[in-house]
Amino acid sequence: MKENQYTEFKESWHDEYVRYISAFCNADGGSLYIGINDSGEVIGLQYPEKLIEKLPNFIAQKTGIMPLIHLKEKEGKEYLEIIVQPSAMPISVHGRYYIRSGSVTSELQGNQLNMFLSAKMGLTWESVIEEDFSETDIDLETIERFKILARDRVPSIEQETNLLALMRRLNLLSGEKFKRAAVVLFGKNVQKYVLQARIKIGKFISDTEVLTTDIVEGNLIQQVDRALEILRTKYLLSYISYEGIHRREKLVYPYDALREALLNAIIHREYFVSSEIQIRVYEDKLIIGNEARLQDITVEDLSKSHPSRPYNKLIADVFYKAGFIESWGRGTQRIIDECITEGLPIPVYEYKMGFLYLIFSNERVNERVNERVNERVNERVNERVNELSETEKKVYLILKEKPNIIQKQLAQEMNYTEQYIRKIIKVLKDKEMIERIGSDKNGYWKTIDQY
Repeated sequence: MKENQYTEFKESWHDEYVRYISAFCNADGGSLYIGINDSGEVIGLQYPEKLIEKLPNFIAQKTGIMPLIHLKEKEGKEYLEIIVQPSAMPISVHGRYYIRSGSVTSELQGNQLNMFLSAKMGLTWESVIEEDFSETDIDLETIERFKILARDRVPSIEQETNLLALMRRLNLLSGEKFKRAAVVLFGKNVQKYVLQARIKIGKFISDTEVLTTDIVEGNLIQQVDRALEILRTKYLLSYISYEGIHRREKLVYPYDALREALLNAIIHREYFVSSEIQIRVYEDKLIIGNEARLQDITVEDLSKSHPSRPYNKLIADVFYKAGFIESWGRGTQRIIDECITEGLPIPVYEYKMGFLYLIFSNERVNERVNERVNERVNERVNERVNELSETEKKVYLILKEKPNIIQKQLAQEMNYTEQYIRKIIKVLKDKEMIERIGSDKNGYWKTIDQY
């Protein structure tokens, strides 16, 4: 016999051991054995009858529950088995709450205690009332933006002019009081009430060396766009692609994948704790981390199709109505699909010390970006050039080699009339192969592969 989630051994009884009763009640139940040593060996009790007489009332006085107590015997040695059932209500001892995890019994404190009590009482963080928050603390611009975003999925919501009616429709009111979900979703000054409801972005040289840091605040709807804009403009490299003659820049990590990952972090994070969502940008990887609880799901399941079980259901519902997310649990798969499409490694999920991390990898960023740029540019240019007629191709190549040449000189060099050259140049412009920069006299020709 070994100690585990459901079993605890003690050689003799001490009154403070009632905390093990509390811990089993607050977890999944279990048995406390008196008269067995840590190795699982029965050593026996001298006066078990006295304990059988004392313990039921003593435990009931301290915890409010009545366990089952059995007298057992092995090889002539008697011991007690105290059987504890899980409790639907939180059980304390002298105002302290304990929990069983594996073979360890520990006291719940701080945020862990808040989370435990709320869960036992059927409450989630987002459904708790924020007493000091009122209608005047709502950001009306965010409300109007939400109504526009939600009109596809909730068509009638755009005509809702009564703010409290809208909040009630979104299940963000309890009576006349606002729930915490309303605060973080639509508040003017969210961090006044929930300081940890923000996103911290950092550029890292190593795990301990930070180059620069940004903190994104505001309500959750604002934070999504703000965080992505800071990442795009300040933290991430871009590579170049082309649509016709027009230059397009794409982030080294797919924008849609980053957005989906950030939305997942916001929806599934644990707001009871004091930590922010963290985005750590390295030279060869990007990590999005948030404190979270995996509910009946493993890290491996996240990379597959899985049921959608948002930890913060009210926040998730508003994000769904706004069109930010889908409701089918495919967000993590879409992240993977986006990275595969862009030729990036599949992102990796890790769960450590209550933090869920999503790691985007892009080894040797500069080499890969340059390689992509060159490959895509060359492929696209070659395809476009090969579509030209022989004459068009000759004109294009001359303009590429001699960008300062004027039409009269080009006509003379090719032994064509100026009228014919003007016609060819118009065709190349219409096909977005060339562009004239500056005046006819002092300007120059820009070809597609120079963008």
